[in-house]
Amino acid sequence: MAPTFPESTKSSVRQRIAARARERWPQITELRMRHHGVFTYVEATTEAGILPLCRLRYVGSAHDWHVAIYRASHDDYQNSIFPSGLPFGTCQDALDLACGLYLGDPTARSDFRPRRTNQLDH
Repeated sequence: MAPTFPESTKSSVRQRIAARARERWPQITELRMRHHGVFTYVEATTEAGILPLCRLRYVGSAHDWHVAIYRASHDDYQNSIFPSGLPFGTCQDALDLACGLYLGDPTARSDFRPRRTNQLDH
């Protein structure tokens, strides 16, 4: 059974994504989000027009989300992983992942945390 998506979490995710868009993505002139079931669909308006970006899936935590990136070539959403290699991450990281693809900033999709090694010189 799917987790219940509380109204307080819907409000929180909207605020956090909007704040990230303002601080990181000046190309976005308007950000739209709509909720359907356990999903939040995110689209942006830029000078180029309206861009569907991603679909977030609520998995029971306001801090961890699954993400699917919009595929214009198929007019659908494809499940994705975060740059950390994990299948879940913050809603802000999901926005950065999608905007990095669609707004042309590949550094937004990078995970800057140091990689773990086996302690040997490589």
